[in-house]
Amino acid sequence: MADGDAGQLQVGLLGPLSVRRGGRQLELGPVRRQAVLVALVLRAGHRVTHEDLLDDVWGDHPPATGVRVLPSHVYALRHALETEAVQGTGVIRSGKGWYSFDAREVRLDTDELAARSGRAHGARASAGPAAALALFGEALALFRGEPLAGLPGRYTNSVRRQLQEQRGTLRRGRLECLVLLGRSAEALEELAELTASRPLDEGLLALRIRALYTSGRQAEALDAFHVLRGRLREEHGAEPGEELRGLYEAVLRQDDTILLPPPGTAVPAPVSPRPPVNELPGDVGPLVGREMELALLSGPASPGGITVVAVDGTPGIGKTRLSVQAARQLAHLHPAGCLFVDLRAHATGQPLSPRRALARMLRTLGRDSDRIGDEDELVAAWRAATSGLRLLLVLDDAVDAQQVRPLLPSGPDSTVIVTSRRRLAGLDATRRHSLAPLPEAEGVRLLSSVVGPDRTDREPEAAVELARLCDGLPLALRIIGARLQTRPEWTLAHMVGRMAGDEDRLKELNADDRSVAAAFQLSYEHLLPQQQHIFRVLGLSPTVEFDARTPAAMLSLPAHETGPALESLVDAGLVRQPRPGRYRLHDLVRAHARRLAQATPSTSRTAGTAALRLHLDAARMASDWGPEGFPAAHPLGPSAFSGWREAADWLDETRGEIVDVVTHALSLGEKSLACSIAEAQTDYLISRGRHHDARAVLGVAIESTRHTSDRRMTAALQNCMGLTELFASCVDPARHWFEEAASLSRRLGEPGELARAMTGLGAIALQSGDTAAAEAHIKTALEVIPRSDDWGASSAHSTLGFTRIAQERQEEALACFRVALARARMVDRPRVQSRTLLCMADAHFALGQPHEAKPLLHEAATLATAAKDHMLLALTLVRLGTAAHQEGNPDTAMPYFGRALTVQRDMKRVDEPQWGRVEMDIRCRAGRAHLTAGRRDEARRQFQAALSLPDADAPAHDHERTQAIHGLQACGAHHSTAADAADAPQRDVVPALDSVPIWSAGT
Repeated sequence: MADGDAGQLQVGLLGPLSVRRGGRQLELGPVRRQAVLVALVLRAGHRVTHEDLLDDVWGDHPPATGVRVLPSHVYALRHALETEAVQGTGVIRSGKGWYSFDAREVRLDTDELAARSGRAHGARASAGPAAALALFGEALALFRGEPLAGLPGRYTNSVRRQLQEQRGTLRRGRLECLVLLGRSAEALEELAELTASRPLDEGLLALRIRALYTSGRQAEALDAFHVLRGRLREEHGAEPGEELRGLYEAVLRQDDTILLPPPGTAVPAPVSPRPPVNELPGDVGPLVGREMELALLSGPASPGGITVVAVDGTPGIGKTRLSVQAARQLAHLHPAGCLFVDLRAHATGQPLSPRRALARMLRTLGRDSDRIGDEDELVAAWRAATSGLRLLLVLDDAVDAQQVRPLLPSGPDSTVIVTSRRRLAGLDATRRHSLAPLPEAEGVRLLSSVVGPDRTDREPEAAVELARLCDGLPLALRIIGARLQTRPEWTLAHMVGRMAGDEDRLKELNADDRSVAAAFQLSYEHLLPQQQHIFRVLGLSPTVEFDARTPAAMLSLPAHETGPALESLVDAGLVRQPRPGRYRLHDLVRAHARRLAQATPSTSRTAGTAALRLHLDAARMASDWGPEGFPAAHPLGPSAFSGWREAADWLDETRGEIVDVVTHALSLGEKSLACSIAEAQTDYLISRGRHHDARAVLGVAIESTRHTSDRRMTAALQNCMGLTELFASCVDPARHWFEEAASLSRRLGEPGELARAMTGLGAIALQSGDTAAAEAHIKTALEVIPRSDDWGASSAHSTLGFTRIAQERQEEALACFRVALARARMVDRPRVQSRTLLCMADAHFALGQPHEAKPLLHEAATLATAAKDHMLLALTLVRLGTAAHQEGNPDTAMPYFGRALTVQRDMKRVDEPQWGRVEMDIRCRAGRAHLTAGRRDEARRQFQAALSLPDADAPAHDHERTQAIHGLQACGAHHSTAADAADAPQRDVVPALDSVPIWSAGT
């Protein structure tokens, strides 16, 4: 399907669901979400009720949440389908109880199918089979595999059946044209396949009988009739229809007037000098989970040229099976035949030379090659022999492009499929496909196809775990399936238990002459010594995904030297590159690399520790505490990172795996290093709102502190846990951890940890309104805090400043914040400085000095943007709006409130416990500005929106709720909870620690 108008969605249903806009493939998410889209798109322009949509996709097994599951899917679809150019145009529209897809926004490949099908049938009726044959082929070429492959739901299944029926009708039309044109031999193989899938279709069988007879195979034609008659009698007690019986009698009489094409219609195909050859190997079992790749490989080629398709991937990924299946689908387009050559790049012995391959292929085509000794002459003979042939050639397991180039045929419209573990960059390929591991669901489906669905259905969880342990590698799944086939007494759970460790996993993935480890080892042995060394070390990486900096640290090499080596391993098929500059090993390849590395324990230990220290370096450098904010345990020397931003970006790339680093360190016995990494990661994880991950890392590390020699570490990790809970707005757990840390720090004489614990307790006391306790805690912290702890000193002075604001001692608060800012400047991290500037601005607001707050807020906004801290940026923007409002410019304030709301919406609600409170605060401030400007209706909308948020009634939001209620009263509106306003607090209780969201005392 052509891309068409860049503003229009092109939706492909004739294969795996494909949605493109402007030539770009859109990511749609899980299969249920895709099924929702299909149900809406195919009814474009019509309203689909929530209940109908739920029934379409979930059927008899609806989710527990019922129709409430739909908005999350529709929201994600809107986000995926709307580009910046069309944002807000309402691709998916909604109303009370319904959704509708905008018919103007979509172009379906099924519409093109209908048009092409109509042309084909029209040509058949008006111009005859010769004119229609190519048109049927063009219509069939739109199918990219099974329609809507893998999508669930009643509606999708119904559409899939209809499209399959259309495909069957088109195939039958094309085959009828071939028979009428006297080209029955070309139709026989496909007719045999169709009649096998629809054994009681008498019309289809009649066409096959006619084709068999006209191909000189009268006995087979009669046998086909007898098979059908026997089945009808046995299953239905019936006889074949009158038409089919008449055709059978005509075959018995050899009545050519009935069976042969009418005179003048037969147009025989060009006769090949020899019968077409077919060297494609036999295949056992279906091709599972590769429907999309199969559709791409067997797609239409450029007419008149030679199509070269290169397929590469990890050993055992299923390149050969996929290529053979694609070749089978393409065979009917290549009347000269199909050749298959194993180039033996990874077989025992030498790879097949181009000379030997050429000699064998020439002999297959009936050409004498024995007397040609020179390779150039063999190449010339091969090109001459194939110049008039439309040939399909599968070259399996190629070494490199140099081995393949001489083997390319010269006949127009020929196709060559080349498989290799390497990416053949030197080969001029029409299309390239790098195979990835099967998704988990497809892995289970493949396993089920081998062991039987009854076994996988009995143990669904164990089946999923086996697919995970095989990491989607088809070879591994087939080996496990074969072992379970030969051990019917084994359960799937038993097999899972046998594969518990890396070594056990590789040992179990072995069946007779098939072995996953052996497949990997053959690829490893083809590497250069330096590549082998880097490959072994990669198995020791603490994360599955990495960049060039990780092996560089492990090998004590510059990153620019390891980058090219990693790219060469990608080309060798042993390393994958999920995105530019990032690499990963298939889980089983990683296990093999680790096993090779562990053969030299001393090297293994050194490299593994170096990788962990790199993560410690990154976490300390990215932390707002700064490298100097950590004690001297595990000194690191010069950093591998140029600054905090580079380190933070590197940790961002690590994504969820950052949590695994501590566990990996513990598995290596590096308990002290694991604790140091957990401590250093805390600030980074908190800054990203990943409180759950921080708790998990710290929980594991705290359990290990008794095995370390660093007596400070237990209190340090307890403080880290307290900070995590404080950021997550879990006050009681935070108080517990800070109290534990304070008690232990006093016993051990650790002033730095005592200072941080007392600062945390001061913040908690201030949140509860106990300013006297807060002041006492902070003064204790300031008395013991080490001179080198700039971050801790800045936090303590900021907390004391908020205490002074709560005590209405604003000038003293400003003095505290100035000290806090000076110490924050020493840390030189934008987030710390931005928070402190916000504190100072709040003090000026309390003094009625918005003009003094504005320059501070502008600098804070710049710093928050640099730190990529959406929360800080939203809080800064809303205060800039308040400053403009207080200076008498409510219209100037409104853009700030709008930007603040946009930034707040970009935050992940799950990662930010104050998400709803921020929006309520923004809307209340915007509402007051509208009131000042005399826009009561706009103000009312803002206050009502604040009160309609899902968690607006939470106790933590008392102040914001009261502000909204008062705002509605000022608008002249009555609210059902207005009576509650008298009992609600009239001023904020201000959190005092600059590491938690900052709230001012209102305006």
